[in-house]
Amino acid sequence: MSMDQSPSLQILAREPEGFTIWRGPPFSNGQPHVNLERVPCTSAEFSENGSRLIVIKSASTVVVYNCSGFTEIRSFEIPSLLAAVLSPCGTYLQTFQKSTTPQDKNVVLWEIETATPVYQQFQKNMSKTTWPSIQFSSDESIACRMVTNEIQFFDAKDFSKGVTCRLKIPGVVAVKLSKAPASHIAAFVAESKSIPASVQIFSCNKDAQAQPVARRSFFRCSTVQFHWNNGSTGLLVVAHSDVDKSNQSYYGESKLNYLTIDGTHEGLVPLRKDGPVHDVQWSSSGSEFAVVYGFMPAKATIFDKKCNPLLDLGQGPYNTIRWNPKGRFICLAGFGNLPGDMAFWDYSEKKLLGTTKAECSVTSEWSPDGHYFMTATTAPRLQIDNGIKIFHHNGTLYFKKMFNKLYQAAWKPEAPEKFGDITDLVKSVNTLKIDEPKKQAQDPKSSQASTKISANTVQKPAAYRPPHAKSAAAVQAELFGGIAPAEETSKNALRNKKRREKQREKKAQEASAATCGSS
Repeated sequence: MSMDQSPSLQILAREPEGFTIWRGPPFSNGQPHVNLERVPCTSAEFSENGSRLIVIKSASTVVVYNCSGFTEIRSFEIPSLLAAVLSPCGTYLQTFQKSTTPQDKNVVLWEIETATPVYQQFQKNMSKTTWPSIQFSSDESIACRMVTNEIQFFDAKDFSKGVTCRLKIPGVVAVKLSKAPASHIAAFVAESKSIPASVQIFSCNKDAQAQPVARRSFFRCSTVQFHWNNGSTGLLVVAHSDVDKSNQSYYGESKLNYLTIDGTHEGLVPLRKDGPVHDVQWSSSGSEFAVVYGFMPAKATIFDKKCNPLLDLGQGPYNTIRWNPKGRFICLAGFGNLPGDMAFWDYSEKKLLGTTKAECSVTSEWSPDGHYFMTATTAPRLQIDNGIKIFHHNGTLYFKKMFNKLYQAAWKPEAPEKFGDITDLVKSVNTLKIDEPKKQAQDPKSSQASTKISANTVQKPAAYRPPHAKSAAAVQAELFGGIAPAEETSKNALRNKKRREKQREKKAQEASAATCGSS
């Protein structure tokens, strides 16, 4: 697709007063154009494909927008609302309400076009593993929900049919549908007495669910994270234990496991350094995955589908890895309690493009076209220095905006196939930087003069001063106005120097007088 036909990038920025929608980058005159003026809300989130936007305006009001023109298409009044989420294609709205009795069906699935409930159920509480209660595949071809000891499947096009299939899995506590195609589902069974925990992969075809197609057991495993690849052929499982028996980590231990639906691999990923698994992500092709692991400084490695290492990204203060949607560029970063170092890699060329920093970043993500990388410092995680930074694919800063308080910053999702090849984008950006070198070439004298000036103004490195001396100097500077102590110190040093010189002259005169007397 040509760049002219590609959709424009859009950013949602939510402040205490509400959210706005920006168009771009690129920005004209260095500032974003506002596509949608501020809308008061307490929460806002795009559907997975970016076609619709859900906005929670109050404790009982939910509004759904059509993202093609950001027009309001449906409003719902739902008392005692605690959570709401859109299905991946924006067909359904799922809500969770506060319930007082089991007779209250507090989880409702609404069809947005008709504003009618198509499915209702009771759910006692909500957690990361149980919400959304009804899971959809990316294309909304399959829907399922986890209940005690089983997984229930539905016809996502017609919920009036009720449960179409039941998969019995005793002890199941978490499930994850594969991405498109929605051919398989992963289930985690918690440890029970002397029986170890396990992850099992089943087919979504009810005629092939008699036995799992893959299975992996774990000892000392309390929680897991599932990572399906595109194509639904492989599953990465980060198994976490609350206790590290080696006593090397206060935060427990984690292991990275890899399972394939054809059963060719069911085991650990061979990581080359001891320590926790900080982050893992598949490439857009689903044929490689990147892992950040080990005690600090952490190590980063890219593996193929057979767990063979393909590229070593080195070591550093890193705990985050982001693969751009086109599968070419990688950002390796250290956020959270780390100082914010970022390294940008070109995976196709196997080379480092640049490094930079984004301190105190809370969220980070590539733009849908794969050319820009956005970091955000948001509340309530951090109450100061809230803002947005946007970087080019090579790490150079493109845009920065600070806020008194920022709650959320997110790209509007778009399919990467809608955008042109990243090479075209790189060329278009590089053409903007041609004029500056030409001006320098036209005036070589000015460049030589500037070189001489810069060479003459280079200062010698200062002598080492211990920390206590630095703090003492800072206190003196505050007391005496900054420059007075330095001048006073210089006068004292000059006075001492003159005194030493006089003493040396006196000793030399006495020595010469003694020599003359003896002769």
